[in-house]
Amino acid sequence: MTYRLVRSLGTRSLGLTRRRLLGARIQHYLRPVPLPRIATSPATSAPIQHGVFASQQRTFASVTPLSSGTRPPQTLTEKIVQRYAVGLPEGKVVRSGDYISISPERCMTHDNSWPVASKFMAMGATRVHNPQQIVCALDHDIQNTSESNLRKYQQIESFAKQHGLSFWPAGRGIGHQIMVEEGFAWPGTMAVASDSHSNHYGGVGCLGTPVVRTDAASIWATSRTWWQIPPIAKVNFVGTLPVGVTGKDVIVALCALFKDDVLNHAIEFAGPGVEHLPIDTRLTIANMSTEWGALSGLFPIDRTLERWLRYKATEAAMSPDRTTRQRITHERVDELFANPPVADPDAVYAKQLYLNLSTLSPHVSGPNSVKVATPLNELIPQNIKINRAYIVSCTNSRASDLAAAAKVFKDAAKANAGTIPKIADGVQFYIAAASAPEQEFAEAAGDWQTLLDAGAQPLPAGCGPCIGLGTGLLEDGEVGISASNRNFVGRMGSRKSLTYLGSPEVVAASALSGIISGPGTYQAPANGSSIEYGFGTGMESTTEGQLSNIVQQLDSLIERVESADSPSKSSTEILPGFPEKISGEIVFCDADNINTDGIYPGKLTYQDNVPKEEMARAAMSNYDPEFNVIAKPNDILVAGFNFGCGSSREQAATALLAKQIPLVVAGSFGNIFARNSINNALLSLEVPRLIKRLRARFASPSSSGDATERQLTRRTGWTLTWDVKHSVVEVREGEDGETWTEKVGELPANVQAVIAAGGLEAWVKGEIGKSGTTPTQ
Repeated sequence: MTYRLVRSLGTRSLGLTRRRLLGARIQHYLRPVPLPRIATSPATSAPIQHGVFASQQRTFASVTPLSSGTRPPQTLTEKIVQRYAVGLPEGKVVRSGDYISISPERCMTHDNSWPVASKFMAMGATRVHNPQQIVCALDHDIQNTSESNLRKYQQIESFAKQHGLSFWPAGRGIGHQIMVEEGFAWPGTMAVASDSHSNHYGGVGCLGTPVVRTDAASIWATSRTWWQIPPIAKVNFVGTLPVGVTGKDVIVALCALFKDDVLNHAIEFAGPGVEHLPIDTRLTIANMSTEWGALSGLFPIDRTLERWLRYKATEAAMSPDRTTRQRITHERVDELFANPPVADPDAVYAKQLYLNLSTLSPHVSGPNSVKVATPLNELIPQNIKINRAYIVSCTNSRASDLAAAAKVFKDAAKANAGTIPKIADGVQFYIAAASAPEQEFAEAAGDWQTLLDAGAQPLPAGCGPCIGLGTGLLEDGEVGISASNRNFVGRMGSRKSLTYLGSPEVVAASALSGIISGPGTYQAPANGSSIEYGFGTGMESTTEGQLSNIVQQLDSLIERVESADSPSKSSTEILPGFPEKISGEIVFCDADNINTDGIYPGKLTYQDNVPKEEMARAAMSNYDPEFNVIAKPNDILVAGFNFGCGSSREQAATALLAKQIPLVVAGSFGNIFARNSINNALLSLEVPRLIKRLRARFASPSSSGDATERQLTRRTGWTLTWDVKHSVVEVREGEDGETWTEKVGELPANVQAVIAAGGLEAWVKGEIGKSGTTPTQ
């Protein structure tokens, strides 16, 4: 398989012309000359105007004003956000880069509902502001029948009943699947969840994005939290998927082909190929847009979605026991499609990418990285033996996925006198439906029984092995293949195991044969194959389209140049009690994409009240078991790029605080870690130059770039001092080394206030105390 990068006459092909017009100092119309910045928000080309807590201050001057008599064009994301932004001045139109206060249609919490409830009560709140907004679903650790876990589940259920919240018990299904199948994630609305896979809702045209526990508590108490609208990328699909190629192959390929191109972006999927993708396929792609690095993955509200909703509405109307009868109705579908929200034709996007679906083949991700993907036909000859196979998770465990897996065994039965063949010796195969109704559908179709007859071990509808909890975890030296969404080191068991990701069909075929293989339904083109992908629309350019691109993006660039040229203060006001300087020795974790599983292990994530000492010992242990010994209190942790990607667990921040790390520096941060850091009073700073110099000085003897061949954690002897008042970092490269400085972004006063208070929870409580009111009024 070869990869053919085609640069069409789309948005980026016009970038050189724009740069010639406006000067070489602008590197890209969305990428001004990079300056290190405080990691307080998703990466954006627009400068920070008000800090991350503009929603609490009720200042919205950064929001674009409505031009005289004309509403500026908006993307679909911006149009949905416009509906859920609160406190906007009259006539203001939201755009990418704006800090806003949002009151989402729904907020879902899962096993972390009790920690959220504890924060809610600690804020001084006594009742949930809008019970209809909140959904609680127990799904992560449902196999754990310990007294402490059952007590926590009972506390969550009692709290939900007391406050009139929508509650879904253990075994009913994974929260994200419940949100979709129960109609909570409704097209054209905005829904959030205290879980990183909230992108899932984009599969049905609902803008889903993750928040963290403290945000969820704020929503419970006030119905709102803060958000910055990310840069918005448009991903165009052209062509149609060949037989044997699935939605899992699409997103696995995108993660590898474009890597960090959509990091901390909101995605809108579009193009002529979208209409051919069924809803279950869209849900898979939207779900794993999280692993791609995006903050949302939004599909259009189109006729394919309407047909799916009509089916669900009819199903609900015909089934008296269906709990969706009030939320998914034909009347509601009529109302939606009478005037469905769509992106304006001249909406401005940060970037456009495209993928020709017709040129795609089955792909497998890994091992142990979602950014590495290999065509299946290149892996099969390697005879990679597996020990465990999984069809679990909200990504690929719906009835259609189970049917695709069962078909592998049914087809094999045709050559076995009609008898369903057994999985290979030495392989353990686990199945768990995304929800109880999806399992019922699979049972009614006979697919569930087919998989059981083949030797699959059933697990309850929930997260289970995907999050590294319960039965079937990988052991030392084992190899697994899963239809789930993450294959980070140690995510599904031992750090000394290997994990691959593939479609349900590939997982089933691998379980049957004992090696990574496919069902054989895909037929490669006779003349070979190459994936067509690139930047732009993927469609033939027109003069009108090119001129429209030029006008739109020149306007965007000029606006950003003018903003970048605006004068800034020579010093930052430091609030009483906040240090003017922070200094320490650099301890270097030399790897990119260190995820939150690596920072804080999943086995502790859903244990409440873990002592600080144990949290400190666990910090970074999945990344490097020696970190606890090497790192000392008051060290400054420096890591590579996209630090803190992955799940929304706030302990990724609080464990580092427990280790007495006062500051984390990286080339860039995953948005959800940056958000957790501020909310929990951990300082973080982006200084890409420092990472490059550290890597130049402490180069790995290996040229492969594989973190496993590096010294994972290193005491450098370098020191870093952050002069907060003057927004400058000074780095001294050892006793006799060079000393250099770098300008960084200002730390806004409102962020200082939150951090000085000990985090958002304490800050909100303090503000409530000052005003003498409660957030429920």
